[in-house]
Amino acid sequence: MTLAVAAMSHAPSFGNVDPGGGIFDEINTAINDVRTFVEEYAPDVTIALGPDHFNGVMYEMMPPFCVGAQANGVGDWGTAAGPLPVDGEVARELHRIILEDGIDVARSERLQVDHGVLQPLEFIYGHGFTNPIVPIFVNSVGLPLTPMNRVRLFGEAVGRAAGKLDKRVLILASGGLSHNPPIPVWDSAPDEVKERLVHSEMTPEQREVRESTMIENIRKFAEGKATTQPLNAAWDTEILDTFRGGDLTVVDSWTNEWFGREGGSGAHEVRTWIAAFSALATEGSYSLVVDRYWPVETWGAGFGVVAAITDGAA
Repeated sequence: MTLAVAAMSHAPSFGNVDPGGGIFDEINTAINDVRTFVEEYAPDVTIALGPDHFNGVMYEMMPPFCVGAQANGVGDWGTAAGPLPVDGEVARELHRIILEDGIDVARSERLQVDHGVLQPLEFIYGHGFTNPIVPIFVNSVGLPLTPMNRVRLFGEAVGRAAGKLDKRVLILASGGLSHNPPIPVWDSAPDEVKERLVHSEMTPEQREVRESTMIENIRKFAEGKATTQPLNAAWDTEILDTFRGGDLTVVDSWTNEWFGREGGSGAHEVRTWIAAFSALATEGSYSLVVDRYWPVETWGAGFGVVAAITDGAA
């Protein structure tokens, strides 16, 4: 078995709000570099680790981790709507092995995924892709959140399970880095918001209105007409340096409070990166073959694009 990782930020602002200068072209060049890496690596299956933004996984059932053995895209931000090419046999086998490894993880035969899973997949494989995937939901917004060491241990279990598949496996992590979007918090939410957080179905028209409003807010921020907690490039660098270094036990000292304070409400999406690199580290040392980062001030977000492979892998 050979294991590789691709990890990148996702952003509703991508293609909707100009980040300024040559940043957008540079980001697309880095994504193309990852696409080339993946094409040459030629994975048999892609394990896609991603969060949800209260679009598909709600408080009616909010697991820390959930393997999708069948899945549908909700169709937000231009990503795919409807059934996805999930390798159900591999997904169920992964789920079984991870459970036997002592990590509690849920399984869904109807996982609903939003752009948090799909945007990077479509960056790499294109819209309407048919490449076999196993989507794994990693809770990053539904408080309370697991401690970071549990994310590391989960990732290691994913890596060991992938190692038993006798396949070339790509683990794709989606999310982060520092950014502070408005995320509803159950304890302080009014009743009507709580109802939406428990169960919500949007019509295409309702989704269009919601996304138009969000884009308008992002544009106001880019124009200096709105404020939020700024991105934290120093924090982003500290996080990225950990993945570059290869010692993932460092994350055990990271607290949820520190993530929120330094990285913002959306920084918890880095959990997908923690799990992915923890999985990769189970195969031994690794090297980054793509390593790019931008503090995109107009988006209020740190944006990273990386790829890594086990040293000596063919």
